[in-house]
Amino acid sequence: MRILQWGEDRRFDEMRGNLGRLAIFWIFQAVWVWTVSLPVTVVNASDRNPSIQAEDIIGWLMWSVGVSIEAAADQQKLVFKNSPENRGKWCNVGLWKYSRHPNYFGEIFLWWGIFVASTPVLEGAEWLVILGPIFLTLLLFFVSGIPLLEESADKKFGNVASYRVYKRTTSPFIPLPPAVYGNLPSWFKTIFLFEFPFYSRSLPNEGTTWCRTS
Repeated sequence: MRILQWGEDRRFDEMRGNLGRLAIFWIFQAVWVWTVSLPVTVVNASDRNPSIQAEDIIGWLMWSVGVSIEAAADQQKLVFKNSPENRGKWCNVGLWKYSRHPNYFGEIFLWWGIFVASTPVLEGAEWLVILGPIFLTLLLFFVSGIPLLEESADKKFGNVASYRVYKRTTSPFIPLPPAVYGNLPSWFKTIFLFEFPFYSRSLPNEGTTWCRTS
């Protein structure tokens, strides 16, 4: 839907003029897709056919919840950004009230669900397919997902008082009510809710904050 509206994928803007960078990007994407889909690949290649087990039900429930959250979050953000009155604002509607990155929560949750559903088939070294969801989780937590978006948002809105309140009271990953998350101690947020300090390394110092609404 985004491509149909915009006519291009803007993530490629800085790469189209450099064939080497574009090639590296596509190779990385291929490795990403291959690694993350390892549970699906191994299950499809297996000739084992166990009866439905609890892991199947749990896994597909996780997948259903994850894909629903990711799709809803993406649609909510698309509608938000397409509204002229929201220009220059960060998305804080729908699921984005409860998580700063609900789409990534859904993405990670659905792939862990697929892994759980694959476990009745796995034997021996096939259990290494757990590297798929681990790879995705680490990538979004520490490399190309949350850190980049947090840095971009902090640089853009870091001097806005209401954004700082939003960031302080909104979970970075697991959807939680702001009233609950905002009152949790920082050590608890870091250890259990993935509020890593480097997610705020680009946030201006409190003393430089000034107020605006957009």
